Amino acid sequence: MIAMLLAMLDNMIVGTAMPTIVGELGGLDHLSWVVTAYTLATAASTPIWGKLGDMYGRKGVFLTSIVIFLGGSALSGMAQSMGELIGFRAIQGLGAGGLMVGVMAIIGDLVPPRERGRYQGIMAGVMAVAMIGGPLVGGTLTDHLGWRWIFYINLPLGAIALAAITAVLHLPKKRSQGRIDYTGAALLTVGITALVLITTWGGNEYAWGSFEIIGLGALGVLALVAFLYVETKVAEPVLPLHIFRNRNFTLVTAIGFLTGFVMFGSTTFLPLYQQTVQGATATNSGLLLLPMLLGMLVVSLVAGRVTTQTGKYKIFPIVGGLLITVGMFLLSTMDTGTTRFTSGLYMAVLGMGMGCLMQTTMLVAQNSVEMKDMGVGSSSATLFRTLGGSFGVAILGALFTSQVRDTMTERGGGKAAAITSGSAQLDPASLKLLPPPIRDAYTHAVASGAHQVFLWGALISIIGAVAAWFVKEVPLRGAAAKPSDGDGAPAEAAPVAETV
Repeated sequence: MIAMLLAMLDNMIVGTAMPTIVGELGGLDHLSWVVTAYTLATAASTPIWGKLGDMYGRKGVFLTSIVIFLGGSALSGMAQSMGELIGFRAIQGLGAGGLMVGVMAIIGDLVPPRERGRYQGIMAGVMAVAMIGGPLVGGTLTDHLGWRWIFYINLPLGAIALAAITAVLHLPKKRSQGRIDYTGAALLTVGITALVLITTWGGNEYAWGSFEIIGLGALGVLALVAFLYVETKVAEPVLPLHIFRNRNFTLVTAIGFLTGFVMFGSTTFLPLYQQTVQGATATNSGLLLLPMLLGMLVVSLVAGRVTTQTGKYKIFPIVGGLLITVGMFLLSTMDTGTTRFTSGLYMAVLGMGMGCLMQTTMLVAQNSVEMKDMGVGSSSATLFRTLGGSFGVAILGALFTSQVRDTMTERGGGKAAAITSGSAQLDPASLKLLPPPIRDAYTHAVASGAHQVFLWGALISIIGAVAAWFVKEVPLRGAAAKPSDGDGAPAEAAPVAETV
């Protein structure tokens, strides 16, 4: 739980500080990459962390990931340019991949799915502390101590996590003679990176029909095809394809991908809208996210309790998908005249949808694999959610940047467009120094960009809502066992691991 707080807190703190970071270190064009570098590294490393935990035991692997995360945090706080920050965020992301999959796999080892709903309350509480406290702490640190402290704050928390885990977390010791599928991991990394670069650069840095974009597309497809081939041949695949034969697992990983897409996109661009259009400070923009985060907390607690008491869970992905779609559509209607109260109501709807999905999708994914595959099952579900976030920030970021530029050119002319192109001074404090016509043009441009982001998010959310209807409600392990029909959990669940 302490380690989960560490990972969740970092995500929430960074969001509210992004406008200030961009204003000091670089242009608006680099906004997405501060998040994308982190999520790309997390996605690339997640399967390896999961496999290492399955093979060699989770405790040592978990502690290693924390150390890497803390190293990346310290370096990010010392970054002197946007390029350095992006690189150090990638290091931080490598550790974060191990943090997230480690937490989920350890809980999967120790707690059967039927009983795991009880622990959802604890997990939701930790997420609430991070999600409610994160924006507030991030905004306060940014306003009073500087944005670098949003990374330094991880160091004392990490020290507590290392000490506590070393002292009190006892897990079965494992030792396997198998080998890590480094070839598969490398091919997967190349494929993922190529595809995300296409979404980031296409229509922005390079034309869609340019040699660079076409080349990246060919590289990505070839790498992923080669990855699938390798995974069918190696003895210890980094991402075993047989787990995707389970319909429930495939569906919830797809839903997790779409949830990550929407969640990362909204939390990245909402603070920018609040600070630029609604005139909030970094601290206030953190507080203004409270309706979304409280909605997520309350619904997650209810979902956990209902799942434990009844063993029923299918209703939550369905309702969650619908609420996210409605919430994103409502957010897309915001403009320069939208009040904070109205936007808060819209965010609450989105938060309730996320609360239905956040823990339920992981629960179903873990219930759909055998105990020996708990690590790769957890890492696969985490991977697709992370990929969704990476693609979401990249694609929605490209749409946002393009819309802002077009609107600035339309409303402010060449001078305003030039300021947006450089964008080095577009932090909230510097905006006040701009001439009123240009400042007004930029305010409308950000509102227009946010409209595009949330509208596309709503359209994509519809796919997740439809997919949720096809999830089959299979009894959770820990309840009365029933034979598997190929759509749910294995017929005989392995016993829960005992601590040693």
